Parts: sequence; C-alpha cells; structure tokens
Amino acid sequence: MSNILSDATIERLIPGRLPSVEEIEARYPARKLKEGQIVTRQAPSPTGMMHIGTLMMVLVSEKIAHQTGGVMMLRIEDTDTKREVEGATQVILDGIRHFGLQVDEGPISETEEKGAYGPYTQSRRIEIYQAYAKKWLKEGKAYPCFATDEQIEDIRKAQVHDNIRPGYYGKWAIGRTLTEEEISKNLDEKKPFVIRYLNPADPEKRIRVQDLLKGEREFPQYDLDIPLLKSSDGLPTYHFAHVIDDHLMGTTHVLRTDEWFSSLPLHIQLFREMGWKAPKYAHMSPVQKLDNGDRRKLSKRKDPEASVMMYIQKGYPEEAVIEYLLNIANSNFEDWRKANPAKSWREFEVSFKKMGDTGALLDMVKLDNISKNVVARFSSEEIFKRAYAWAQKYDAKLKGLMDSHPDYVRQILNIERTAPKVRKDITTWSNLFGELSYFFDEHFELTKEEALKLLPGFAPADLAGIAKEFCDGYSATDSKDEWFAKVKAIAQKRGYAVNAKEFQANPAAFKGNVSDVAKIFRILLTGKAQTPDLHSVMLVMGKDRCMRRLEILG
Repeated sequence: MSNILSDATIERLIPGRLPSVEEIEARYPARKLKEGQIVTRQAPSPTGMMHIGTLMMVLVSEKIAHQTGGVMMLRIEDTDTKREVEGATQVILDGIRHFGLQVDEGPISETEEKGAYGPYTQSRRIEIYQAYAKKWLKEGKAYPCFATDEQIEDIRKAQVHDNIRPGYYGKWAIGRTLTEEEISKNLDEKKPFVIRYLNPADPEKRIRVQDLLKGEREFPQYDLDIPLLKSSDGLPTYHFAHVIDDHLMGTTHVLRTDEWFSSLPLHIQLFREMGWKAPKYAHMSPVQKLDNGDRRKLSKRKDPEASVMMYIQKGYPEEAVIEYLLNIANSNFEDWRKANPAKSWREFEVSFKKMGDTGALLDMVKLDNISKNVVARFSSEEIFKRAYAWAQKYDAKLKGLMDSHPDYVRQILNIERTAPKVRKDITTWSNLFGELSYFFDEHFELTKEEALKLLPGFAPADLAGIAKEFCDGYSATDSKDEWFAKVKAIAQKRGYAVNAKEFQANPAAFKGNVSDVAKIFRILLTGKAQTPDLHSVMLVMGKDRCMRRLEILG
C-alpha cells in the first residue's frame, strides 16, 4: 500500500462521528502533580476469579502511589470479550474492598465509577481508541489487513520452512501491499479485517529500555505489524489501548507482571510514535509454587490457592494476607515487622529497590505463621466481631455457638489475651471452632478408653489416683501460683521431678517431670495436648465441668 488512504475509505473502515484527537486531549488535561507525586494503575481483566497475584499488584501500586501523596487508579481491561466472565468485575471490586485497599479512581460497581479521567472500563472508551486509529490511518501509520487465519498460518509455515523468523512483518505483512481499490472490494464483500500498525522498526537496530526492577536492558527493535483494532467489535488490542489510556489518564508508573517485559520495546515505541512520554515500568515476577521440585507460575486453573476467594473462605484475617503479600513483595518487610510489632502495615514503606527480580514462592506455612501473629494482636472483642462476621457467611456451626453462648465465647477468647506471652493458637476463623468446641459439653466427648490412648506410658491406677488427688485439692479461688504449687506437690508425691532441670540432671530417678502430670489434666479436660494456659482454661470452664471431666477415670 503505497499511498495514504482517502478519507472516504477511512470512513468506511471506521465509520461514524468520532471526537477529534484534539477534543480527546482537552477532555483529559495533564494532572497537576506536586514534586515526587506519582500515579499508578492496575488494570485487571474480568476473566473469572481474582488471582492472589492481582491482589498483590493492587496492594503494591496503592502503597507506592499513596506514599507520595499520589493517585492509585483501577482500570478494567475488558476488550478480550472471548475470555470475559459475567460478574468478574464485581469479584475484583469485592476482593479489593475486602482487604481494605484504597483505590482513588475507577469503577466502584459494575455501573458506577469515580474520578475525572474515566471511563475506567475499556469497553466504554471505544470511540477514543477508534479516533486514534483513524488518525494513524490518515497519517499512513496504520492500514487495514484482511489476511485470514489460514493465510497467516501459511506465512508462518513458509517462514519456518525457510528458517526465517516467524511473524507478520516486512514483506510478509501482505496487507501492506493492498491498493485502495482492493481494500474497497474487500469491504464491499464484507470481509473481516483488523487495523494494523505499519511498523517502521528495524530488528537489526537496538532499543534500550529502563525497568525499575530489572534495570537497563537492550532489545532488538520490535517490528511486527501488530493489530490495533478488530473490525468485528471495534475493540482495541491491549498494546494499543493501554498506551492511549496510560497517556490520557496521566499514569506515571506501571507495575505489571514480567510476562509483559518482552513487549516493553513495542510499548515504548508506540508511546514515541504517538509523541508521548512513556511511564516508568516495573515488571514483577509472578507468584510461584513448587510442583514436584520445579518452580512454576501459580495457576488459576490448577491451584486453589491462586484464588483470593480461597483466603476469604478459609477466614484468614485481611491483615494477615496483606502482610504476607508485603513480605514477598519487599525483602525488608519481615525485619520491619519485628522492629515494629504494634504498627499497622500501612506505616511500612514499599520500595521498588526491595522488590526481587525472581518470583516469590507461595508458602502457606509462612502465611499461617503470619496469621497467628496478626490474630495475637487483636483483642478478644475484635476476634469475636471478625469471626462472627465471617461465620455468618461461611460457618453456620460456629455462628450457632457464638449466638447461643456469646459471653462464654468471649471469656474463652480472652484467655491469655492480655498476658505478656499472648496465645497464638488461632490461625484462621475456620479453625476457631476447634479452639472453642472443647469448652462445651455438647461438643466434647472423651471416653475412658480414648483418654488412656492419649496418655500412653501412665499406669491407669496412677492416672486415676493423680486425678482424684487433684480434684480433692482444687479450688477455683486459687491463684495461678497456688494452683501450680498443688500440681507440683502431687507430682513430687507420685515420683515426678518438680521441674525440668531436676529431671534432666537425673532422669532415671523420676517417672517424669511436672509437665507430664499437667498433661494428664490437660488431656482429661480438653482432649488436646496443647491449649492456652491450663489454669485459665479451668477458671473459664468452671469447677463443676472440670470435676466431671477429671473423674472420668473412676
């Protein structure tokens, strides 16, 4: 195609009254930013569930922007209609809200938005993309291509056969050579087409790009004639749309996964072709997992832990998930948390310099450990409120327990809640029922046979005697020290060392130590080998309940 197309042909390619580029630019004035303020955006596609990696990107983008007093935008990139899932935009919005992330501009529902640089959903910006495509057609920077999938596949096969780099470029871009008459004929015959970029790049030349995480890199110039618009629905491709949007919306920094890093030369080139300044890019490696010893990207299809909804349904506190993501996003977060145990994660400052260039491995054990520490910072009332709100949606059994015995549940939750060493037995709201149920007779059942199995190494007669002696001397008014003194007296009388040091010095002289005796009472009262402080547990359970359980051995 040697000549620029006539206005009549361009109008047939992109029909209808469109705003001029000048009108569009006036609609989106440059942002008035103070020195150092930045504007970030995240632009997920509504293709199903919300990925945990998307949540991390939103989190980091929000932190980076707000640390400077800047703006964080959410943009919905829904131009791939084949992959779009109904309701997925709301899933994204709900996920962001659930974890308390603050978006300054973008959709607030599937029908409402906030911000002066919208629409923030790409399917509502079609006339903008078409206006710029039309401009490029008039300038000879773009052309219509009617090549079918079969023709493109034939081109690829011919290239492979001749050991030539595959792709639609140069002389292989057959749409470049169409005359205006041929274009008109194809339009008359209603043949489908795309608007392609007439790429002037030379792959023999190099382009330098700067990435905030990967540093300066050099690539061959990107020379493929990429599609800009599809004729079937008039929607743009990602490459074209995001360049226009980031320019008009005043984006200064783009954080995205490194699957787009190889496209960076093209995107920088498109900005230059438009005469615009490109934002700064940071390409972050995706969250990974070990699969038979090999690292791979966390998969939406294969891995339930890829879905943000899994963490919500399991009842991880929002702060726990956020702190875990900060932990894998910035290498210094763990040390910061140790130095600032009482501070909110919002006081932590995210830095591009502390982001790794390799993908972080998902570590659920680490998440559980973080979650235990997060819950340990909550008051008993805060735990009650959060757990109850979660149970209303996801656990009728837990809700029923909390509804029927709210004051008793609060007392249980308050055990070791204000002690110097706070209990850390609650990881998620979904494991809370198991930490409450043994306090309730209707949910606790321990037979004599089961108790003996849980206490191997003890003679049954010894067990019954120790339990009876403890019951005979128990008083609910005893202080913790008085209570423990009675336990030690029983231990000493029965041939157990009264402390671990004494036992370690001469183990052959004792049946065990005082902790073994305490284990007897713990098992009989709770059915568990590990619980919060046993003295406190007994006070909350009440003397009558405790005596009934301790007498099970007869």
